[in-house]
Amino acid sequence: MSAREIDVAVVGAGMAGIAIASALRRGGIDRFGIFERAHAVGGVWRDNVYPGIECDVPSHLYAFASHPNPMWEHEFARGPEIQAYLGDVVASERLNGHIEFDTPLRRAEWTGSHWSLTFSGPHRRSIDAQVLILACGRLSQPRLPDVAEVSPFRGEVVHSARWNETVSEEGNRIAVVGTGASAIQLVPRLVERGHQVVLFQRTPSWIVPKNGREYSAVEKALWASDPSRLRQVRQDLYDEGEARFASRSGDRTAAEAARSIALDHLKSQVEDSRLRARLTPHYPFGCKRVLLSDEFYPAVASDSVVLESSALAAVDGNRLISATGASHEVDAVVFATGFETTRQPYAELVEGEQGRTLAEHWSQGMTSLGSTLVSGFPDLFILNGPNASLGHNSSILMIEQQCDLVLRLLRERRGPIRPRAESELAYSAEIDERSAGTSWVAPGCTNWYVDERSGRLTLLWPGTVAAFRDRLAAIGPADFQQPWPSDAQGAT
Repeated sequence: MSAREIDVAVVGAGMAGIAIASALRRGGIDRFGIFERAHAVGGVWRDNVYPGIECDVPSHLYAFASHPNPMWEHEFARGPEIQAYLGDVVASERLNGHIEFDTPLRRAEWTGSHWSLTFSGPHRRSIDAQVLILACGRLSQPRLPDVAEVSPFRGEVVHSARWNETVSEEGNRIAVVGTGASAIQLVPRLVERGHQVVLFQRTPSWIVPKNGREYSAVEKALWASDPSRLRQVRQDLYDEGEARFASRSGDRTAAEAARSIALDHLKSQVEDSRLRARLTPHYPFGCKRVLLSDEFYPAVASDSVVLESSALAAVDGNRLISATGASHEVDAVVFATGFETTRQPYAELVEGEQGRTLAEHWSQGMTSLGSTLVSGFPDLFILNGPNASLGHNSSILMIEQQCDLVLRLLRERRGPIRPRAESELAYSAEIDERSAGTSWVAPGCTNWYVDERSGRLTLLWPGTVAAFRDRLAAIGPADFQQPWPSDAQGAT
């Protein structure tokens, strides 16, 4: 093949993109480029700037093991803290020279020997790369209900992931559509700002206490002076997270104990029994993402919030009509309705062997080998993609395991890495077997982890982080088309 411009192209400069770039650097692979569609690093932590944005994973576990941060201000980091942390990692790893901003991927085509990539934006151009790593994130494309697309509203309308401060200036009465992770952070802040909120709740969430706090100067100084203490904090948090797998996945005893904690939390914060009933889920604990908050229930129970226990059905001027027929006049609307998760937007842009796109390959739901490789797409790695999310622990831990796999395969590589279709099918069957009987696929459970086309669990890894690490370690030459490795080409 002709000389390549770079060996590895990384698409995305969020958590996953920075993680793999750092791993490549430490692994001695320097001919790589990072292509970011936006103007800065950070991914979801760059895009999500709504009031109250913070992580629901403890700070010391929502950081790379290779870059511990003794100076986190809060037990659960605020969005700007995480954005600043990622910038620090980029600087310490000397990645700035590898990143091209404002460079959205337009097309990626496998030529038979390498990837040909076309980018749009002000830096519109094409490049060749041997290896393509998609680190585009699973929460990058906001999802809007149909009514938001076809019904005109006369006031300000935003998605929580595209926050605009003019929403708070548009008037006093704001509708928030959705009661998921973003909404439960946003609503208390809107109330705090003096707004009247109409909250559209299609389905209530299981919410447990957060109990977050600000770290003291003494704690931070101790962690900075003694890295072993910081490692122990991370280990303890990891162990706590792994222990949560039982309650999140549907173990009857563990789930019932966690459910009782959630119900006690609701009862302690909402005095009105009728309101409590409307805020109580009627699906298995763990079916949907379990949320953490100490502020949401008090805000909803205040005089500042009207809880509409049904979906938004129609818009008439400045009036929102619920599925029950109730009408609410508001000045602005915030859609906290999540993201396109089971149908990743980048899949349309990536064309593998025989001209088949990832979207076509995933027409019945995302599949993979090791949540990282896809048959028919040589030398392609996907981070934070199929079955790489978690419902009980930090997703950063999963990304780190994927990075280890990528680096191992690149070190062993002697020619294009082509996963066998049989290996992908076998891994998908394993996912189905592991997920059977869990709360995520239980009767009466609907969530964004399951693909509606196939009914398969395609977002979550249905196991512990330790089990994921062991499964990736088992991936070897038998999972790839032969000859591999071979001496036909030099290693990347």
